[in-house]
Amino acid sequence: MTGSYTRSASASFTITDARYVGGRVGADLRLLHNLYGKPGLDNIENYAEEVAVLLDRGFLDTVDYGFRDTTTNAWKFRLRYKATVGGQLTDSRPGSFPDPVDLTGHGFHSHLAHSSSFWLLTSSEQAEFEQSLPISRTTGTAPSALTGITTTGHGYARNGAGVSRDVYVAY
Repeated sequence: MTGSYTRSASASFTITDARYVGGRVGADLRLLHNLYGKPGLDNIENYAEEVAVLLDRGFLDTVDYGFRDTTTNAWKFRLRYKATVGGQLTDSRPGSFPDPVDLTGHGFHSHLAHSSSFWLLTSSEQAEFEQSLPISRTTGTAPSALTGITTTGHGYARNGAGVSRDVYVAY
C-alpha cells in the first residue's frame, strides 16, 4: 500500500516529498563513501529509497549510518536521522561533516528504529511491508554512543515533514 497521508490541515506529504528527503540522505551517504569508502555506491540508492518509503508511510523513527567497533558495538562515527513533522524543520545542504575521523578497523553499519505507527500494524502487515523495502534488515542491538561529541542543527524537509540529522564522533 503506497500513497500519501495528511500531516496537517494545510499540508500533504507525498512520496515525491519523501523521495526528496531520502535523496538528501543519499547525498550524505555518497559524501561518506567519498571520505571513507563506505557505504557501497550500489547500496546508497536503496538506503535513500528505504528512508523515503518509511517517511511516506510514517513508519520511520530513526535511522543511523556510520562506523562502529564490532567488538564493543560502539559507534566511532554516526549520522542519525530522526523523522520530524512540523515544528522547527530545516532544509540544509547535504554534508557539513566534522573533520575527517580515523576509522581504520571500524566497519560500516546501519541501524533503524520504527515509529510507533509501524508497531500498530499486525505482525503479518509488518512483515509484508518489510519485504517491500529495498533493504533487508535483521534485528540487532543498537550500537552505543557513550563518549563523544554530537553536533545537531542539520536537517532535510519538504512540505511539512522530514528528518533532523545529528553527527556523533567518539573521542
